[in-house]
Amino acid sequence: MTNVENDQMTDVSWRDPFRSLDDRVEALIAQMTLDEKLAQLYGVWVGASDEGGDVAPHQHDLNDDVDLDELLPSGLGQLTRPFGTAPVDAAVGALSLARTQQRIVDANRFGIPALAHEECLAGFAAWGATAYPVPLSWGATFDPEIVERMSRRIGDDLRSVGVHQGLAPVLDVVRDARWGRVEETIGEDPYLVATVGTAYVRGLESSGVVATLKHFVGYSASRAGRNLAPVSIGRRELADVLLPPFEMAIREGGARSVMNSYTDLDGVPSAGDRALLTELLRDTWGFDGTVVADYFSVAFLKLLHGTAGTWAEAAEAALDAGIDVELPTVKAFGEPLRLAIEAGAVDASLVDTALRRVLRQKAELGLFDADWSPVPPALAGADLTHAAELRGTIDLDSEGNRALARELAERAVVLVRNDGTLPLAAPAVIAVVGPNADDPYAMLGCYSFPTHVVSQHPGVELGIRIPTLLEALRAEFPTSEIRWARGTTVDGGETDGIAEAAEVAASADVAIMALGDRAGLFGRGTSGEGCDAESLDLPGAQQQLVDAVLDTGTPTMLTLLAGRPYALGRAVDESAAIVQAFFAGEEGAPAIAGVLSGRVNPSGRLPVSIPAGAGSQPTTYLAAPLARASDVSNVDPTAAFPFGHGLGYAGFEWSSFGGDESVADTDGVVTVRLRVRNAGSRSGADVVQLYLHDPVATVVRPVQRLIGYVRVELEPGAAADVSFTVPADLASFTGRDGRRIVEAGELVLSAGRSSADLPFSHIVRLTGVVRLLDHTRRLTPDVIVEATVEASVID
Repeated sequence: MTNVENDQMTDVSWRDPFRSLDDRVEALIAQMTLDEKLAQLYGVWVGASDEGGDVAPHQHDLNDDVDLDELLPSGLGQLTRPFGTAPVDAAVGALSLARTQQRIVDANRFGIPALAHEECLAGFAAWGATAYPVPLSWGATFDPEIVERMSRRIGDDLRSVGVHQGLAPVLDVVRDARWGRVEETIGEDPYLVATVGTAYVRGLESSGVVATLKHFVGYSASRAGRNLAPVSIGRRELADVLLPPFEMAIREGGARSVMNSYTDLDGVPSAGDRALLTELLRDTWGFDGTVVADYFSVAFLKLLHGTAGTWAEAAEAALDAGIDVELPTVKAFGEPLRLAIEAGAVDASLVDTALRRVLRQKAELGLFDADWSPVPPALAGADLTHAAELRGTIDLDSEGNRALARELAERAVVLVRNDGTLPLAAPAVIAVVGPNADDPYAMLGCYSFPTHVVSQHPGVELGIRIPTLLEALRAEFPTSEIRWARGTTVDGGETDGIAEAAEVAASADVAIMALGDRAGLFGRGTSGEGCDAESLDLPGAQQQLVDAVLDTGTPTMLTLLAGRPYALGRAVDESAAIVQAFFAGEEGAPAIAGVLSGRVNPSGRLPVSIPAGAGSQPTTYLAAPLARASDVSNVDPTAAFPFGHGLGYAGFEWSSFGGDESVADTDGVVTVRLRVRNAGSRSGADVVQLYLHDPVATVVRPVQRLIGYVRVELEPGAAADVSFTVPADLASFTGRDGRRIVEAGELVLSAGRSSADLPFSHIVRLTGVVRLLDHTRRLTPDVIVEATVEASVID
């Protein structure tokens, strides 16, 4: 069929790489039938209904059986998760994808392949691929550079096996730590989320893979922290907290795709919100990439939101809003939409508008080119006739990947509390207690492939080597006797093993407790998508276990392997140390053990506050005065450990803080400087954080807000001068009339070790008229770190 139809085509100029993309796209559209157009606007998820549990909401209800033989003559827009649905050897999966692409090309008269997409939140979600730390750990590094290096490696692996698009990063800002998907976020501060998330986008896009920003927008602000719940935020919270990460990732990261949020904003579902997906995203920000539907969200307009009465109405609403591609499989954009267009009930121009964006992106990816081949780079030159012989020939967990996963994990571990017990030398007897000590899954978030997929396939191996914390501690302390007791499970609530665990702890010189979460999906874990928490108490009977071990008097170090922060009760004051690791990936256990021994000098900082109480949510450090402790409420929401907090083993000293200007215009800049010196005996890294306080404004502002940071690595005795040149744009906010403004008045710039530890401040007065800003405003300060000649002198 392909040859006959191709012979009938009179215009093949759309294949000409020397013509403009727009010309190529228009030449192709002019020859397409309605069925061929629609086929480019949906994906197909073949095999997603196999046994093994859901990996997306309503998957089994909505993933209708799809007959590819009927669909493919019209073409196909996307292939959904060819590697990420079931455990498959990387080379076998790559060959299968190549054969599927050849089948698609041969079946449609234009010979256009599908665009293949995969999840890649904490690494390529494929069997045998590196499991990196989750995004909350990226935030804990305060190090965009290492995150960009990680995402470049992820992108290279994706591209090597034929994948074109990655569904990451998540740019939701944490508003309520009870939300199950906190582990997928980068933190509770929009500037941290924006800068780290943009670095991820740059890395993925530099590999040639399309980065997809999720979830646009407001998903993390759902009521009571419940997944897929309504959102009732005001326009100021939307504009000043939730949107900035997306703005930066598009403007400075070059993201080419956006995925809508499942939620509704004040009664308007994001999947049907034209003001959001077209007027803001495209008309105002100038985004020219594709908007892809979060899985089944087009159908949810009918099924969950009740804003569409039929599948055709859902399709029309989504297309009109600005969604280009229905994922993960065809439902509304197929026959229901075709019949509605043929009946004159839906304007066919909606299809052409989305189609232009979809085809342009395919052309950018080289999928129109005459020399395109379905064989991915990793299989180039291989004998493709025998799949079994290819098994094991593609390595998605290289030594380079593992080394970077280890480096990132080491930078992400946060030493939260230390009474001087850490680092440990070589205790004669170490008690290891807790449910997460001997479980490799304790290192993984819900979007890691083993948790997401392998856990639903009993008997299948993990596919990668993941040391447990117990293994890592035995390797880290080879001369110590290590005694282990589980005590209880993560969330089972069992107490019958607590007494034994306490006895083990009492018999040891020190006790290391491994506590926290078990990641999962839709209630199958204590953290992850659909695994929301009613309170921030440690799950199950873990707090009872903590109290029993503390009662022994043995110096006790809590190690949290978790996807969210938890209230830690007595341990906040009575533990010897607290170490927080947010699902630190396949090399997480050696990283944590290294921090405990002192082999690793910890430099992580909290990307989310650790609460003092379990029931004070929702709250973040971005609190206005009325959201803080007061004399008129008996509830004190003050965190036990604030955003940005973290300790290390090097003694850093700060001095010589000052500002170059005390007065500046509302369109000017202010420079503040600080000297940082490593006064300790070992190398280390400090994180200098810059906060802005606006004492008087026409609307209520957060008491403190992060506007800059830099990681400073120094050898013992060395010093560096750090300067932040801050444009007045960073003092902007959404005014009473909904427009972004910079006001005249006093501002306070503070250098901080955390949002609550601000030893140095500089007051500056902005003068002049109120200035209006738009999306072209400056988003970051200029930061310079220079080694000082007077390395041993503190002014």
